[in-house]
Amino acid sequence: MLDEKSIRELVAEYGPRVNTGRSIRQLIEDGELPRLRGTTVQEGKVSDSVFGAELRSKSGRPLRLMFRNNRISTHDVNRGAIPFKDQILALNHDHMLRLVEPILGSSQFEVEGLHPTSTVIPAENLRLFGLENVLRMYMAVSSTSTSLYQHWLAAKEEGLGQLTYAGHDLIVDELEPDGRLPYLMDTPSTKAEVDATTDAASLIGAGVCTAGQYAHIRNASLMAFGLVSGYLARKGMVLVDTKTEHGLDSDGNIVVADELFTMDSSRFWKLDEQGEILRRDGKPVSFSKEFARGMVKSRDQQFTEEQANEIAVRYIGGVQHLTGNSFEPDLRPRDQRIVESTNLILDALL
Repeated sequence: MLDEKSIRELVAEYGPRVNTGRSIRQLIEDGELPRLRGTTVQEGKVSDSVFGAELRSKSGRPLRLMFRNNRISTHDVNRGAIPFKDQILALNHDHMLRLVEPILGSSQFEVEGLHPTSTVIPAENLRLFGLENVLRMYMAVSSTSTSLYQHWLAAKEEGLGQLTYAGHDLIVDELEPDGRLPYLMDTPSTKAEVDATTDAASLIGAGVCTAGQYAHIRNASLMAFGLVSGYLARKGMVLVDTKTEHGLDSDGNIVVADELFTMDSSRFWKLDEQGEILRRDGKPVSFSKEFARGMVKSRDQQFTEEQANEIAVRYIGGVQHLTGNSFEPDLRPRDQRIVESTNLILDALL
């Protein structure tokens, strides 16, 4: 596997080359992908999607092409681009999907020749549920407003003895920062421009999903959490929390949508030789976006090149630890990677 010195050299030398490129919207407008003309382009925080009435597989399933970008978002603000982030998270997601697909299902299509680091992901265009499915095993210290930690701090400041969070009644004094929770909690949030923590009853009452659909999402996710936790334990890691999205496919099955157990959507903490959480300066040694969140000092801050490169180094080290494999990046220019991967997918599926 790449050591830290090699990772830093890789990021410094090739970061600008793999980071720079046109958006998928611009590539389509410039005529680079003629088969995608007339489709809808939906821009997201960390990926953009392309879909349309004419974009259907040979079997008639509606397609959604997801294009990962290098943007990093914290506190609902885009902080800039991180070298290799698109490829790292694609590899991370692909590895974890293969572990949990029997439990959670998948909307993705297998395309021969498409590399796991491909930043273009072919999937069925699901009817998505308007919720983020969040599971928590620890009360991680976090600066995000939807976190249990922030709600716990507010309860302590108000002198409350009990805290209700996402439908769970908790004793304030029994919780501690970065401490293990009494049980694995489902703590869903709304899926909106600014996410808000909610509970199952509210989602069902608002018609976001039925009680049966929520039970399916919750139960399958709990099983997947357990499976991934066992896998990580063998690697000296613990799964702290994670979030997933789900939708209905053409057959009415509930399947998971992008993305799965990545360093953006989950927290992973390292364990010491005794199986205890490894801490540095009192904080858990983490493989997650929390490292980047800790760099944010002002609302609209943009990461400097030095900060972006440091985050990239952390991400590459993390994905190697998670997969047990050396990171092998695709060093083609980003535009070339996107165009060639998209054409490979369209040739196979249309």
